[in-house]
Parts: sequence; C-alpha cells; structure tokens
Amino acid sequence: MIRLLPFIVISILLIGCTSSGNKAYEQGNKASAIQTESHSSPKIILLVIDSLMDEPLKKAIQEKKAPALAFFLKHGQYSKNLVSSYPTMSVTIDSSLITGTYPDKSKIPGLIWFNNDKKQISTYGNGLFEIMKIGVSQFAENIMHQYNNVDLSPNVSTIHEDLNILKKESASINAFIYRGNYQHTLKVPKLITKVSNLPEEYETAGPKMLSLGTFIHQDKKNNHLVNRLGLNDAFAVQELKYLLGKNIIPEFTILYISENDFTVHRNGPNTIKGIEKLDKHLQEVLNIFPKWEDALNNYIWVIIGDSKQSPVIERKKDALIDLKEILSQYRILKLGKPAAKDDEIVITANERMAYVYKINESVSVRNIASKLKTDHRIAWIAWKEKEIIHVISGDHEGTFNFNSGGTYNDIYNQTWSIKGNTSILDLTLKNKDIHYGDYPDGLARLYGAMHSQEGEFLVVDAKPGYEFIGESSPEHSGGGAHGSMHKDDSLIPIIVTGTNKSIDQLRIVDLKKWILDYWNY
Repeated sequence: MIRLLPFIVISILLIGCTSSGNKAYEQGNKASAIQTESHSSPKIILLVIDSLMDEPLKKAIQEKKAPALAFFLKHGQYSKNLVSSYPTMSVTIDSSLITGTYPDKSKIPGLIWFNNDKKQISTYGNGLFEIMKIGVSQFAENIMHQYNNVDLSPNVSTIHEDLNILKKESASINAFIYRGNYQHTLKVPKLITKVSNLPEEYETAGPKMLSLGTFIHQDKKNNHLVNRLGLNDAFAVQELKYLLGKNIIPEFTILYISENDFTVHRNGPNTIKGIEKLDKHLQEVLNIFPKWEDALNNYIWVIIGDSKQSPVIERKKDALIDLKEILSQYRILKLGKPAAKDDEIVITANERMAYVYKINESVSVRNIASKLKTDHRIAWIAWKEKEIIHVISGDHEGTFNFNSGGTYNDIYNQTWSIKGNTSILDLTLKNKDIHYGDYPDGLARLYGAMHSQEGEFLVVDAKPGYEFIGESSPEHSGGGAHGSMHKDDSLIPIIVTGTNKSIDQLRIVDLKKWILDYWNY
C-alpha cells in the first residue's frame, strides 16, 4: 500500500478531486476594467462547458440561478441541437472541435483505446483505477505530450495552426487538445516529480498563449492551483479575466470549463448544481466590463456544451454491461500489460460505448458480434470488413451495411451507399434522401469511429439507461453518463452572441470552419 501511495496521490490530483482547496479570488486583485472601443477585426471567445445540456440550462435560468447564461441567451442565437462527435467523450470531441474532422482523420478514437502499433491499451484519464493499472507515468506522458504531439494526426490542422497561417493569434485555456505552432514548456510540480519518475519539464506545441493548470499559465498571480492541479474552473476563468483585464486577448480564445461534468456524473442529468456554480464564474468575467453589455460590443461569444449525459439506471446489476462477463470465453488483455501471443481480445469501455478488438487470428469478429447481440441492453454492434461497415442489433432482423460515397444523400450533403435494414440505426429513406432519427449524423460519426485506428475491432453502443464496464472502468449507476451515439448523449446547446452570421450545419465538427471564415475571406 505504501508503494501505491504516490500513484494514488498523483492520480487524485490529476483526475478527480473536485473539493475546493483554494482560496477565493480576492477583490483586491480584481483586474482593471477592459477598454470598450471596437476592434478592427472580430475577437471570438469560445467557452466549452462540459456536459452543458438544454433542459437543466433552461431550468437554472427559469429559477434565476444562472443570470450570466441568461444574459448571453437573451442577447444571442440559441439552439439545443448542436451535434457532438463520436464517441461522445471529451478528448475525441475536443479533437473534432479544433480540427473540424471526425476521428477517421484526427485519429483520436476515444478516452481509452487499444494502440495497435504499441500493442497496449492507451488511456487519457478514464478513472483512477484504470490509471493505476496502466501506470501514472504513462498517463502523465499521454496528457502532457502524447495526444497533442504524437496521437493527433499530423495530416489534419488545428484551428490554432490555421489562424497562425492567417497571422492571427489564439489562446487555449485548460483545453486538453491545443496543438499549435509555438513551443511551450510544461512544468511538472515538484510534489509529483519527488514521488515519481516523471521529468520536471515537458516540451509541447500550442497556440501563442497556452494555459493548462499549474503546468503553464499566463497570470503568474493565479492562485487557483491546488484543486486538480489547476485543471479547475476557477483557474480557467481567472486566466480569461487576466487576458481581458490586460487587454491582451488574442483574436481567438478557447476556454474549457470542466467541473459541471463531475456534478452531472454524480447527480444525474437533471441537476443544476454545476450550472449554478459555473454561472458564478461567468458573472466574474462579465463583471470586469463597465457594463455587461460592453462584453457584447467587443467580442463574439460562443458558448457550447461538449456532450449530453443520459441517466443511468440506479441498480448496478441492471445498469452495468460487464463486457468481461459477456465475453468470458475469450482471453482478454489485462490493463497495463502488453499483448501476449495467447491474448485474444481487448476491451476498452468508454462509458456508454466500447471498442472490442480482435488481436488473435483464432478469433472471429462475427462470433464476437453474435455474442454481444444477445444482451438486450446493447443497442447495436458494428464492425468493418474490407471497406464495408456492418451493423447488427438484437432488436432488429438482418444487417445494415454502408460505406461512404454512393447515391444516397443526407442533410449534411454527405453521400452514402447503403443496404439492408436501415431501422437498426433508425434511418428513414425518402427517395434517395437519408433522414436521421435517434442517431444524428449517425453514418458519418460511426464511419469516423470505424476508421479511427488500425486493426480489427467492433464498436458497441448501449441503449439509454445502460453503461459498459471493463476491467477497472468507472461506473455511474444512479447518475449520468455519455459516450454513445444516441441523441440522448449527442445533442448539445449552443449560444452565439455578437454576430448574426449563421452556421450552415449544426455540428461541432463544423464550428472550426465557421470561426475561420471571419478572417479567411
């Protein structure tokens, strides 16, 4: 137990401790009011609020517990139907947001996945017990260096890189995907280096201004560093206030507000506690302007969620789909271990979706799919043979097959070849037009996941109310979870103020182009 103590301390600091251990921001340190003259070119501030959802947002506003969000909503355009990425897990969504691509191009498959090149499981932080088994050093390497500088495909460009070409500056505050053209040094706290083999510094590439908790920050007086090593909302908002107060905010800033996610996971999707708390932070930002309206005169504000959460049944035995148990006839790779010759499959559970990998020639993907099909809590199972994606469901007869290109069109001007039982993915065909039901932009999002990585694997999606568990994955019975392609996990709110410029397609993957169009004319 003593040997495990450093790992436990580091893991708690990095991923899950939401108790407030830092002092409140003192009034004496309040930033000076920003200037309110208009700028020659637009400045856009994108606030990404983890697990922000329409119904609790509206409820908090109606109960007058979210005046800042009510202010933005009153003065802006609003939709509750912005389509997220897939899997609906933060790192994949973040990569889609800043690259404008799904995982088939960004190559960030999920929060936890199997690296076919390294023959081992890779995680970006899916719970304390998974991190302890994989190793804190590998986890830290992933979040400090790996997924921005290695895993995120070099064949796609980020919004920060594109803005740099346009000679525009940008900032990233507490967003985990931030790759840019400027070199930065992330400094690991001495407390961690003393109890681990982590280096004192990591080199990374980011935008002109990069803030990531205690590892790097713009405001040297930002004292919100204890709670989750500065990966908290108070730290992030203080960084934004600093840039605004000093009048040095660049043309584009993305700020990630994370703590609402933890509240929803614990209390379920109907809670407004997290929204009340984050709204107080937004009030702090608005209060540094002489009048709240001045914020609208000078900046375009875009406020979005990243994914919804759907309620998970309270009774664990019913709620949790144990893939190890269903697939117990196979030899399953253990967390933290390299793949051995006799290992047959790998399971990586991303809450309400999962990847199941075939890593032994003796195993049949179709047989795995047939086994999974017997669990009534699983909505559908998909796999790829050559270039054709096959989808089956225990609730429907037959198979649905599709591929990109073809004679069928959807509302996003994407073309597809399709065959079989379209009801498996709740598709409706009218002549050659595809209409989506429970799975918005389902073909492109599933195509993205199926082409996100090398190797033979299945994508498994849960019905609302249920969640997958693997060897040591977190579970949220009685609370909320996301990950699936279902609309209950996928449709998120967006508020846009300061512009009447329309968004052609309401998808998170389209926001990058919409933002760049302000300067790329």
